Amino acid sequence: MPDFAHELRHHPGLVAGVDEAGRGPLAGPVVAAAVILRREDCPDGLNDSKQLSAAKRAVLEGEIKARALCWGLGVASVEEIDSLNILWATMLAMTRAVEALTHDCAHVLVDGNRCPQWRWASTAVVEGDAKCLSIAAASILAKEARDRMMIEAAAAHPHYGWESNKGYGSARHLAALREHGPTPLHRRSFAPVAQLSLL
Repeated sequence: MPDFAHELRHHPGLVAGVDEAGRGPLAGPVVAAAVILRREDCPDGLNDSKQLSAAKRAVLEGEIKARALCWGLGVASVEEIDSLNILWATMLAMTRAVEALTHDCAHVLVDGNRCPQWRWASTAVVEGDAKCLSIAAASILAKEARDRMMIEAAAAHPHYGWESNKGYGSARHLAALREHGPTPLHRRSFAPVAQLSLL
């Protein structure tokens, strides 16, 4: 289970955790979250969002927002993903998430193997969402925010099953792409969309 060891190792002051959701889907934005937890008031049960049930994530999202010192979200649009590529769009979303924090942080812990080029001292932590409580909290907020966006988008584009697949390339999603073509929320730079010769 994640703990505060990484946060305590890197700085005695305010340390933010950052994670993203939505790098792999064929449709929708990439969303990042940044969280500075209160070490004396941390919700129980924080973990990598992928290891939690939807019901547990929803409960923890509310607790994180209520009890964290501050949190922020950053979004990179489909247009930004297609123009920058998914890596740099993800870095942009992470930067926006940290910029949205209402408290400045002394250090940022980033899930993954590289950090954005930004003004904050930062450390990349591979599988950080399973190791660092701050990153785990960010992973929950990012996933919950993006899932809501895709469920809302599914109402306007009902063929693709986004309410369940959240934009990932499920069999239903790919079949709908072949039949109906891409929507404005599809990532034209992603091969499964481009290779359908529908553009």
